[in-house]
Formats: sequence, C-alpha cells, structure tokens
Amino acid sequence: MFLLTTSLSFILVLMETWAIPENPKSLKVAFFLNEDAALDKLAITSATNYINNYAATQYSLNFILDPKIYRIKKNEIYNVGNLACDAIREGIAAIFGPENGEANEIIQSMALSLEIPQFQTYWNPNFASYVDLGKADKKETFNFNLYPSPSILSKAFATLVRENDWKSYTIIYENDDGLVRLQEVLKALSPNNPSVRYRKLDFGPDHRPILKEIVASGALHIILDCEADHTIDILSQAKEVKLFEEYHTYMITSLDAYTIDFRQLGEIKTNVSIIRMLNQKVVDTVIDNWELVDLERKLKIPNKLIKVNTAFLFDALNLFITAYSNLDREQEVDVKSLSCGTNEISTHGYRLSAFISMLNMTKGMLGEPISGLLNFNSLGQRISLKLQILELKKDEFRVTGIWDSNTPDVIHSTITSEDREKELEQQLKGRTFRVVSRIYPPYLSRKPGIDSSVMSGNNAFEGYAMDLMKGICELYECNYVFELVPDNNYGKYDPKTKEWNGLIGHLLARKADLAICDLTTTYERRKAVDFSNPFMTLGISILYTKIVKEPPDLLSFTNPLSLDVWLYMVTAYMVISMIIFLVARLNPNEWENPHPCNPNPEELENIWNIKNCFWLTLGSIMQQGCDILPKGISTRMVAGMWWFFTLIMISCYTANLAAFLTQERMGPTIQSAEDLAGQTKIKYGCLKDGATASFFRDSNVTTYHKMWVAMETADPSVFETSNIDGVKRVISNKGKYAFFMESSSIEYEVEKHCELVQVGNRLDTKGYGIAMPTNAPYRTSINQAILKMQEMGRLQRLKEKWWKEKNKANTCKKDEDSKSDSANELSLAHVGGVFVVLVVGMSIAMVIAVCEFLWHVWKIAVTQHVALKEVFLKELRFAMDIWCRQKPANPAANLNLSRETLRQGD
Repeated sequence: MFLLTTSLSFILVLMETWAIPENPKSLKVAFFLNEDAALDKLAITSATNYINNYAATQYSLNFILDPKIYRIKKNEIYNVGNLACDAIREGIAAIFGPENGEANEIIQSMALSLEIPQFQTYWNPNFASYVDLGKADKKETFNFNLYPSPSILSKAFATLVRENDWKSYTIIYENDDGLVRLQEVLKALSPNNPSVRYRKLDFGPDHRPILKEIVASGALHIILDCEADHTIDILSQAKEVKLFEEYHTYMITSLDAYTIDFRQLGEIKTNVSIIRMLNQKVVDTVIDNWELVDLERKLKIPNKLIKVNTAFLFDALNLFITAYSNLDREQEVDVKSLSCGTNEISTHGYRLSAFISMLNMTKGMLGEPISGLLNFNSLGQRISLKLQILELKKDEFRVTGIWDSNTPDVIHSTITSEDREKELEQQLKGRTFRVVSRIYPPYLSRKPGIDSSVMSGNNAFEGYAMDLMKGICELYECNYVFELVPDNNYGKYDPKTKEWNGLIGHLLARKADLAICDLTTTYERRKAVDFSNPFMTLGISILYTKIVKEPPDLLSFTNPLSLDVWLYMVTAYMVISMIIFLVARLNPNEWENPHPCNPNPEELENIWNIKNCFWLTLGSIMQQGCDILPKGISTRMVAGMWWFFTLIMISCYTANLAAFLTQERMGPTIQSAEDLAGQTKIKYGCLKDGATASFFRDSNVTTYHKMWVAMETADPSVFETSNIDGVKRVISNKGKYAFFMESSSIEYEVEKHCELVQVGNRLDTKGYGIAMPTNAPYRTSINQAILKMQEMGRLQRLKEKWWKEKNKANTCKKDEDSKSDSANELSLAHVGGVFVVLVVGMSIAMVIAVCEFLWHVWKIAVTQHVALKEVFLKELRFAMDIWCRQKPANPAANLNLSRETLRQGD
C-alpha cells in the first residue's frame, strides 16, 4: 500500500510538471464552508488536484484552479460580509456556499449585485422569492441552488403517499421548513379528511410526550421530516413508546436518510421507506479519487456514504469548471478584481451565468454528476430530479421504485407484480411471530429451573401452546417468540375505561401478533379481535375431589363406640362384679355344703369370691358364658340384667362397626350440576371474569342462573383468580368445594392429581382458538395450518403428549383402587389393634403365670424349710417336662424322696 501511494504521488508530481503551462492564469473561486466541513475540503482538494493536473493536460487548460476556503463560525455571522469583500478583492470567478441561512442572505445579495455566479447547496425555501425579487432589473440570474426545489420534492412525496394507498397518516415535522417540503401532501388535510394529522416536535431532546399522543391516536402511517442527524434519536424514542412497531409504516423525507446507520435501533420490524438522490456508483468512484488525496486516511467515510450537501458542492464545482473551460476555449474569460465599495460589476458573470442556465450537464470535466442531470430554470432552481425509493429490508435498503420529475404522478416500480405476489404468498416465511400467553399447564408452563421473573423467551417455557405454534411454523417456515401477559388475565372489557385487559388488551395494543392458551372464543371477544378455527373442542364441567380413605387407627375397632361409652362399660363391669359379690354373700342359697356326702356339715362354703364374680361378668361380655352360675333369685336377677345389658351393647357395637366400615367406602355425593344446585353443604365456584363466569351470568337456564346467584352471594367468595387456585381449593377443602372449569383442563388435572375427579357431563360446547388482531393478514394461513394439523392427527397427539405422557410420574393406580373397592375385605390396618390387644393380653398372662410360679416356689421353701434354689429347680424341671401329666399332691414328700435317693447313692 505504501508503494502504491508513493507511486501515485510521484505520478501526480510529474503530471503537474508536464501539464501546467509556463504562465497559466490563476482561476480563483471562493468556498464559504462551515468550520466542521472537513469532507467538503477533501472534495475541493481532490477536484483541484484533478483539474490542475490530469484535466489541464487532457483539455489543454490555460489556467490553474486556486480555491479560496473561508471558514464561517456560528457565532461570527457578522464577519461574513468582510470575508466576502476580501474574496471579491482577490478577483474570484464564482462563490460556493455558504450552508448557513443568515450568512447566505449576505453573500447571495452581494453576488447578485456584483453579478458573480453563486452556487448554493442547501435547502433554501426562500431561494426563488429572493432571487426573483433581486433580479427584477436584471436579465439573468446569478444564483444557482443545486438542492431540489420545494415544489418538486413535495410532488415526489405526494406521489409516494398516493401509490402506497395511505388513507390516513400523521406528519411529524421538526421545523416549519418541513411543511414547505410537504406542501403537496398537506393538500389532503381538510375538514372532510380528518384522518390526516400533523404534529410539530418540541425543541427539547425529549419528544416522548408528543409521540405518546400519536400512539394514543392509533396512527399507523408516519411521515417523518427532520434532520438526518436527529432521525435515530427520534426513532429511538418512538420505539420506546411503541410507535416504531411492525404494524407501523414510516416515510422519511430527508435526502440524507440513506447515510443513517439504522442498526443503532436494534432489530427493526417496521416498514421504513426513504428517498435517495445520489448515484451510488458515481459516489464510489468519486470517493476512491478522494482517498488518493487523503493518503493518511485522516477522514473516514463509512460505507462510502456522503451527505447530499457535499455531493452538491462537488457537482457545483464540476458544473462551474465545465462551463468556464468551455467558454474560455471559445473566448478567454477575464476575471477581474472588484470592490464592495463601488458599483462596478464583474465582466464574466453574465456570460457564465447565461451559459450555465442553458446547460443540461450529464457529464462534466470531473465526470458524471453525483446527483444526476444538472439543469436550472430562470430562477436558478434545479428542474430535473430523479429519486430512488428505498425500502428497509433486514437492516439494508433495497430500491423498490424510481420517481422522475418528468413523470411526477407515477412511481416506476423496480419490482414486478409477480415478485410482489410471491412476497405476499411467502409473507409468513421467515417471519417471527410475537405470541402472548399466560402460565397455566399444560398449555404453557416454565421449564424446570427457570425463575418466575422470566416473562419471555422460547427457552423459558414449554407446553401444548408452544408445540401448537411450532407445528404451524414448521408448515410455513416461520419463527415465533413467546411472552407472558403481565396481568395474567384472559381479557375482560371495562365499560368505564373502555379498555380491555389481559391477552385481548395485549393484542389491541399491538404488543403481540397472536395469543395462544386456553382462551375461549366468545361473542364479546370476537367483537374486539379475530379468532382462528378452534384447535380444541370442550365444555364446562365440574371438578371435585374423591373421598380419600384415611388409614385406620391402630385401635380402629374401638371407633364404633365413643370413649365415654367405653369408660362407662368398664365402670359398669367393675360395679356389677362387686354387686354380684355382695348379693351372693347376702343370699343364703349361694352358701353350699362343701361335702355333699355329709348331710350335716359343720361349715358352708360360698363360691362367689371376687375372682369368680369378675370372671362371670367378663364371660358374659365376651359371649362365652361361665362354668359356675348363680343359684339364688337375687343373684340370678343381677346376672340376667347384666346379660341383657351386654347383649344390647355387643349388638350395637357390631352394627355400628359394620356401618363404620361401609361409610368409609362411600364415593362422591354429587353427580351433576343439578345435584350441586339442590344442596348447600358443598360450595361451588369458577374463574372470576372468565368465559365460565360469563356462561352462568348470561345463561337463561333456571338452574344455571340460580347457581350464579348463589356464587355471587356466597361469603367468603367462591370465585378464584386462576384455575390453579381453583384446583388447590378443591384439594384443600376435601369434598366441601367444587370448581367449574373447561373439561380439557379438568382432564389434565385429573391425570395430574389422583384425588380429583370429573363429575357429570359438559354443560355446554365451545372451543379454544388462536386470537389475533382484527383483519390480520395471516389469519387464513393460521386457519389452514390448524385444519391441516387436525387432518394429520397432530392435534390429538399433542393432547396425548401433554395430558398423559408428561404425567406418567403421577399415574393413578385406578385398577388397584377399583379392585379394592369391589371387594368387601378388612385389611390388617383395620384389625391390627385386635392383634395388639391379643399380644398384650398374652404377655400379661405370661407375667402373671411367672409370678404365680415364683410365689408357689417360695411358699414350699418356707413351709418345708428347703433351700429356695432347690425347690425352684425341682419345680422348673417338672414344669418343663411336657410328658409328665401327674404331680405329687405333697411337694415336701417329693423333696424328701429325692434326698434319700441322693444319700443312698453316696
């Protein structure tokens, strides 16, 4: 690169040495530039080098261009006149600029009075009137403006609006010059056409208040007239207030709009149209020449895009040098020095201006004009104009049409009608739908590990709605992005605010393209938005809870009788046993002869001691009887009454136990909506402000209207803010609350929660549809996709996936439950307490037996004066001898016999 630039510099030096005549005259021109116009200076330098070197040789020029550049500072406008007088004294042939309106008035007046050609390159709406006034006594104009005239530009914008078939639009302008630029467009503004509005932006940097008002007006088509440098800031604020959305269409009037980097706005879905006047191919060639001069690359030209003022300045210099050289070859043009203090005028100005006025330049000494054909009317206004209509497509502009001032009422499209039709047919292809929904499984739920604060993103959610949208997008090769509605509501109209909330409000605010969830298609909602064909048919049904068997208590056999009854029975048992003991002692019939063979016994014996009395009463309770029975009338009376008491109590216990076990297997107590309406014990409700509530509220069926009145007057409220809360309430109330909801959602909840059950048939028939804004262009495509998926069986497979397959972990054991319910069996849990009582009783009996054995051993040892250990071992050995059936009546004799045996052995 260094060698290339060095070679070019050397060539330029040689060309300069060979081309310049020995005594060339100096052609001076004055440039009045802003202090920050660095690119303009580069254009002047490049053109000067080309003219003084290459063009001087090719066209045999006898002059060299000597540009005089004057910088105009914003705060020194008063000094412009002095700078202009200094330039005039230098003997200048033409004046270029300035771009400042106040400074231009001074220089334009001086150029007109001294008859020095002046070239203007900025938007000057007062140019024609000022020139017409100034040249009243002159035959020719000396002021030329390369910027298109207001009348021509306004015709171009009006034609573009008409071709786009905008019936209503809003004009946003930055200053009053914008209204001049859009005068033809504003002609449509009349009392008979109130759909055309215009709003002026404030001087401050914050334009959001005005932009919000435009959003509230529902404007869709926007014409933005502002400085190119301000465009991004205004559009950024428009994007913040939702005035730069997919459904908006913008037309930007600035001729420098094509130099704007719209990527600063991020992803752009809005349809943006601009106009371009410059020929980009010519611009690329010119900039390449400029970069040869700027060897150190101090100036950066992004994407080789320059503003029109710089292009007009270069074209003005091209126009001037071409006209001057042509005149100079015919007859030498003499440029003399003038003074501001005299009435002397230039000798070359009239001749040069007249030639420029007649010129139709398509190619000059510096090449093809960047801005196209250069020709002017008698006022010095540019009369020929060709504009390219550019449309923003994926961060890049494409040419969609050409507007020519020769045919101002037509835009020549560069895209054929066939191509447009194909684009419309493939409108969904590559499109990203904004889908709004709400959290409610299985239609949509957050994936495991996703924070509840996440409100959008496909990776954050899963469910039936996402799979449904995925199937649609697979058919049309489009994309989608899910987001949640902030208030988590379906959509209800508020008559006071005249606004919708929830999903419907989200669509009406153009914050989403589609709404997919368990959204019921209703008449009221259909008036606000459009719905697709139903992707699921359903109806209202009842969600209720099963009667869950609680595990029985260990002592469940005691449940038929209360604790008080059990305590009274124990007390009665003890009291009756003592009464039998006392009555038996009082009754002489209970005193018997212990020796029946002796007719005259000395003593009588009473068998009803405490033990026998308690044994008799216990045997009666256990329905086992006793081996001894009372003989006296009074004792028999007491025993008979006790037997009667135990007969009744045992019968009541047995009957109550059977009833208790039967009640434990009872199912739901309601089977239909009529059953609910006919009782007051079980409360019932539905989703607040939902389609189900509307069904009961608007129903003409007496039963349903009665139920709605009951729900409205219930305290506490039986309405829930979500179906999830309703399901939780059904579970927590355990048979005391029923919830009305869509049958499809009930099917999912029943699969998920084994304690729930669907009761009765559907109360109505309706469907879930995909909601979208009214007159959405993709409605037909969505309907076709749903029908196709239904025919392919994909909708049924999706339901099987999310209603059953995704709930395998919670599969209810229906077969086992039904088998258990059909068999009238008692499990161990029911009779386990009886076994416990048996074990405890046997354990106590064993303890008592051991105590009695030890007591017997101790008595023998004491009475027979035998060692306790010896007696214990002897008695234990005998007790463990299971084959021995007889025991000595005198334990002492047995012990003595054992001792004698031992001595003989010794």
